Amino acid sequence: MPVSLHGQLVVAISARALFDFEAENQVFEAGDDRAYMALQQQRLDEPAPRGVAFSLVEKLLAFNEGGAPQVEVVVLSRNDPISGMRVFRSARHYGLPIERGVFTRGASPWRYLKPLSAQLFLSTNEADVRQALQAGVAAARVMPQAARASAAHPHELRIAFDGDAVLFSDEAEQVFQRDGLAAFQAHETSRAHQPLPAGPFKPVLEALQRLQHSTGGGMKVRTALVTARSAPAHERAIRTLMDWQIEVDEAMFLGGLPKGEFLREFEPDFFFDDQAGHIASAAAHVPAGHVAMGVAAGQG
Repeated sequence: MPVSLHGQLVVAISARALFDFEAENQVFEAGDDRAYMALQQQRLDEPAPRGVAFSLVEKLLAFNEGGAPQVEVVVLSRNDPISGMRVFRSARHYGLPIERGVFTRGASPWRYLKPLSAQLFLSTNEADVRQALQAGVAAARVMPQAARASAAHPHELRIAFDGDAVLFSDEAEQVFQRDGLAAFQAHETSRAHQPLPAGPFKPVLEALQRLQHSTGGGMKVRTALVTARSAPAHERAIRTLMDWQIEVDEAMFLGGLPKGEFLREFEPDFFFDDQAGHIASAAAHVPAGHVAMGVAAGQG
């Protein structure tokens, strides 16, 4: 009988998002991929340092302990197969039960997301992330220099999401960008009882809610909505989640305040946002990924 990942949360992640390969990447960026391969081969027995998304992956995999598999993590990387050996050895060193990987030696790997049934793709490569989003897979560009996750919550997976263009579509954001704040508030107030269309990360939040209701590995899930919305536009966001029958544990309606310090206090294992400016604010304090989606995706 063929193996199936059906029913599991499948997360595809690049090697550089999972491990800190920044020193080796400098060689790669110099345009000498063979020197990069040789360096990785020299370091095969040297575990790579933990990367930005390491805590997220470690906690997700902990949900598999003591029960049926609920999460599958697959390395999906532009690395070459030799470098892939170091990735697997590093995972084994840290006790991460990662068994599957696809290594494409410089070619874009996003096409393999569909046969993997991946629901989330994390990569440091912006082009790959954009292609994944266009293919309908939730994806974020991991900031390699972002702060690492707090170790204060070893048995609780904490994830924070922006709202518009992440959990929700960018329908309302388009109004704000075109007509300004007053028009945005009026638009959202008049549609408070009309659910927002889904954004790319709705399936991820749904999967986290399923994990939240499980007891795998003694792990818990805590989620937060961290949005630039403020009252009265907050109501449509909350009512949309209610319509989806999805709960979040915390909601922060910040009205344009910088998100970084609020996220520092929440201490997520990862934060997703579509605006580069919010990601820059967040990355100083927490692991963060840019969702290159929607009308405001390129804004600083």
